[in-house]
Amino acid sequence: MKPLVSADWLAEHLGEPGLVILDGSWHLPADGRDAKAEYAAGHIPGAVFFDIDEIADHTTDLPHMLPAPAAFATAARRLGVEPGSTIVVYDSVGIFSAPRVWWEFRAMGHGAVAVLDGGLKQWIAEGHPVETGWREPAHGEFKAHATPALVAGKARVAEALASGGAQIVDARSAVRFRGEAPEPRPGVRAGHIPGAKNAPFASLIAADGTLKPPEALRSAFEAAGVDLAAPIVTTCGSGVTASILALGLAVLGRDDVAVYDGSWTEWTRRSPPDREQAAPAVGGGDAPGSRRQDP
Repeated sequence: MKPLVSADWLAEHLGEPGLVILDGSWHLPADGRDAKAEYAAGHIPGAVFFDIDEIADHTTDLPHMLPAPAAFATAARRLGVEPGSTIVVYDSVGIFSAPRVWWEFRAMGHGAVAVLDGGLKQWIAEGHPVETGWREPAHGEFKAHATPALVAGKARVAEALASGGAQIVDARSAVRFRGEAPEPRPGVRAGHIPGAKNAPFASLIAADGTLKPPEALRSAFEAAGVDLAAPIVTTCGSGVTASILALGLAVLGRDDVAVYDGSWTEWTRRSPPDREQAAPAVGGGDAPGSRRQDP
């Protein structure tokens, strides 16, 4: 399945058997928005809400880490997902948090998943209907099959940096990447993973909230010094906007890109000495929280 679908495509297939629509909206706490309340106030007909913070690994204090396959499968079943479901994910911003859900299903072995280009905003702008209330679907029988190649941990990133085996590409804004702006989470240092390249996710998004066309995506990655033929791991603040880079690369035919799940939030925590020496953090000291749009 192609990684992106249009609002017109979704409207044509709305209500078809096997189609599952997920509202994957998520916002930073500082934004003051309630994604669940917004879903109840208006969503694409038939859509169910995927809670990024709830469908996560709760054995760690790192934000919205990918859960174990069994836990993810249980959550997906409650959303009505079947092994043969075609999944379309959207968010209320345009393209922001939906790619995270897209990546999670792919990391769990489900390839029939796409992101709605432009999200709910584009859907409404094109005159398509919305419904209100909370939808509780019948349980599905989804089965998760982990795809480790699409999930990078801290040790894998450190090894890639030490060996040169993969490019680490950071989705955060240039000022955060350079350590000139604070991180949105208290206690997280400013700066970036040494050796990483910076391709801000905003450089992939058009003014209307849709993903830019392939030639513009290619130009954005090439401007960041990314070799599109070489192995890539994407990162960001906490693994959300890193998934936007993975989506953009998938549009360019690179469906093998891994996302560093813990991203910068995990990287800044203390590592074993050998890992610290191989790739120490770069940037300023601890930074206070602030509102940012590239977690």
